[in-house]
Amino acid sequence: MATHFHRSTPLPPSTHSFLSKLLLLLTILPLSLAALAFVLQWRGGAVSDPTSAASRWAPRGSRREVFPGMETLSSLPPIHHHSSNCNSLGRSSSPSFPYYGDWKFGFSNLKPKICITTSTSAGLEQILPWMFYHKVIGVSTFYLFVEGHAASPNVSRVLESVPGVKVIYRTRELEEQQAKSRIWNETWLSSFFYKPCNYELFVKQSLNMENAIVMARDAGMDWIIHLDTDELIHPAGASEYSLRQLLLDLPSDVNMVVFPNYESSVERDDIKDPFSEVSLFKKNYDHLPKEAYFGYYREATRGNPNYFLTYGNGKAAARIQDELRPNGAHRWHNYIKPPIEIKLDEAAVLHYTYAKFSDLTSRRDRCGCKPTKEDVKRCFMLEFDRAAFIIASTASEEELLHWYQEHVVWGDKDLKLKLLRRGILTRIYTPMAIILGLRESGVFSSVIEDAPTTVSRDKFLSSIDSSNSSRAVSFASRKIGRERENRASGRKVLEIEAVPPLSPPLWSTAL
Repeated sequence: MATHFHRSTPLPPSTHSFLSKLLLLLTILPLSLAALAFVLQWRGGAVSDPTSAASRWAPRGSRREVFPGMETLSSLPPIHHHSSNCNSLGRSSSPSFPYYGDWKFGFSNLKPKICITTSTSAGLEQILPWMFYHKVIGVSTFYLFVEGHAASPNVSRVLESVPGVKVIYRTRELEEQQAKSRIWNETWLSSFFYKPCNYELFVKQSLNMENAIVMARDAGMDWIIHLDTDELIHPAGASEYSLRQLLLDLPSDVNMVVFPNYESSVERDDIKDPFSEVSLFKKNYDHLPKEAYFGYYREATRGNPNYFLTYGNGKAAARIQDELRPNGAHRWHNYIKPPIEIKLDEAAVLHYTYAKFSDLTSRRDRCGCKPTKEDVKRCFMLEFDRAAFIIASTASEEELLHWYQEHVVWGDKDLKLKLLRRGILTRIYTPMAIILGLRESGVFSSVIEDAPTTVSRDKFLSSIDSSNSSRAVSFASRKIGRERENRASGRKVLEIEAVPPLSPPLWSTAL
């Protein structure tokens, strides 16, 4: 068979010359453009430095006139730290959006107006991230009932300088006012009276909530929420991650909203800042299929008394109405009519409980009960709190750390992965991202810097009184209450009793 070969035809000289010139042009053109850009950059012509436009972008009166996001270490003013044990609140060394001196998170024109009330003895390193996170998601007003460290002058002067924050000290005047509360003449909270530790705190929180309702109504608030400073609202399912929008979208006849709580599941024993370091949470029973909850109950519990270490019945927001009252730290009620409530399907309260190893000893130090099984029953409502108090009071530091690693820390990667796939555990990063962003932008350090260096004489005396004698005052409160105990038989009987912290359903209830 004959083989056919195809011979290529050479290009004519004119075509070859055109291709050569085209290649030369394509080579010279980018080199010329690069050279032009170098010359312009070197001379500074035609290309302006974005930071030179700072005066156009910085708000009026700003101390840090830097184009947003173009901040450098050399452009930052020196940071003067006060003795507030808040090194963790300082500015990061990485470039970030600046915090302007007049950035006050003003929400005066937004509806609904939301306030949070809390009773706390925490420091700035916990309160400021907690408070500004909730400002970001739409809370405008805070009623902080402070004592202990939170009431010290170095902490309280900073808190009082933040717009929308009302600091209430636990003074003798407040105790005497609360001793006259109608609550003492009613039965719904009476089973918690005259008991130490967590029971006493529960009564104190309820009395503070009653005061907060009055202040919220006078301030024109629409909604009130009671939270501890180790809890964050997670408005999942709301547009723009907005608590304000979530409440705005509710039917007008709904006047109480229950946020089921998720519990932090720490993965290390050296957590220092739970809000910025914890992303793993155990979901609430209300947000799980019944089959999944009971099917993996034993594995999720890991030998602890209950599915959650602490409470599992969430927290609630209430619409400000006439005759609104607290119903314990977890719920609200009304003297005239039962509230119409709904429980949210996606939004939750993130509870960072026992997230730090030091939480074991700090909780122990706040209670003077004996570390016996019998005595802790009159001090703590939940089984894990009782067990944690006993071990923290009797074990060595090494034994306590081992107990913490076994009962609190989630170190088993295979178990975590299994429960994540089954939906028992979940990762939540949004609160962490918001708080890290606030810290990176210098919000916390700037708040501390901008706070007045002195406080008025009256406020100073109030803070000293509340800080140094909070335990004495609380015991006095119990004494004042006992003087009313002989009138217990005359208390008004209310069918609805206070809702205490409750554990989630037990596995045995499914049998």
